Amino acid sequence: MAELNIPDAPAISGTTHVHSGKVRDLYRIDEGEHAGRLLMVASDRISAFDFILDTRIPDKGEILTRMSLWWFDQLADLVPNHVVSTDVPTEVKGRAVICEALEMYAVECVARGYLTGSGLLDYDARGEVCGIPLPAGLLDGSRLPEPIFTPATKAELGDHDENVSYAAVVGSVGDATAAELRKLTLAVYGRAEQIARKRGIILADTKLEFGRRDDHTMVLADEVLTPDSSRFWPADEWQPGRAQPSYDKQIVRNWLLSPESGWDRAGGTPPPPLPTEVVERTRSRYLEAFQRLTGQQF
Repeated sequence: MAELNIPDAPAISGTTHVHSGKVRDLYRIDEGEHAGRLLMVASDRISAFDFILDTRIPDKGEILTRMSLWWFDQLADLVPNHVVSTDVPTEVKGRAVICEALEMYAVECVARGYLTGSGLLDYDARGEVCGIPLPAGLLDGSRLPEPIFTPATKAELGDHDENVSYAAVVGSVGDATAAELRKLTLAVYGRAEQIARKRGIILADTKLEFGRRDDHTMVLADEVLTPDSSRFWPADEWQPGRAQPSYDKQIVRNWLLSPESGWDRAGGTPPPPLPTEVVERTRSRYLEAFQRLTGQQF
C-alpha cells in the first residue's frame, strides 16, 4: 500500500476533523443548528500515481463542489442526496457542503457505457468485465451495447480499488441492497450520459457512492459526476482504438511520465512540482468541463 502524504487539515471552528482523503477533508460539526452533521470540504489538492502532489490547482475544490451540486439537482427525482446546506464557514465558502452523516456502503458503484481503463484490461484478459461477457472486437473507447454495472471494492487510502463481480456485492450487502445499488447506479449514469451528450460531452464511465439513513433510505453521497470520479470525453474527438482526450488530470499524468519532468515513477520518490503551464492547462480542463456541462460561468 502506498504511503500518501496527506497534508494536515486546517482547523475549522466548531468542528472536529475526522478524515482526509486525496482531495476532501471531512469534519464533524459540534455546535449550532447542524450539530452532528458533517462538513465536507473539497481542497485544491491533486493526486497522481498514488502521490498527492505539492502543487495545487487553483479553484479546483470550488469547481468540483459547484459541479456536484449542479448534478445533485439534475438527479433529485431519481435518488435523494446527502446535501443539507451550503451555508458553510467563511474560510471554506464555495468549496464545502454540510451533509448528512450516513452509514456508507462499502462498494464503489461504477457504471460504464464505454470500454476503457481497468474495464479494458479485464476485457483484454478475459473478454468480460466484472463477470459480464462483452462482444468480441471491442477497442479502447468502444461504446458498449448497453451500460453495465461494474462494482469495485472500496480500497484503503493509497491502494487501488479492485473490480469485483455482482455476486460479490450480493455477498457483501445482500440481494435487495445489491439490486438497488445497481438500479440506481445505472439510472444515474443513464440520466447523466444523456445530459452530457446534449452538451457535446461523452460520459464514458462514473463512480458513485451511496449510504443509508437510519430508516434505510438509500442516499447518493460524496461527490458526483466530476472529472475526479468520471471520464468525460469531447464528443467531437471520440475515436475508438486509442486513448481519448479527456476533461481530467491526464495532463498532469502525461507530464509526470515525460522526460521533461525527470521523475522516475518506479523510483519511489515523490513527483516534482508541476510547471505553471501544466497547472494552468489542468485548471482550464476542469473549468471547461464545468462550464460546458452546467452552462454556468465560473
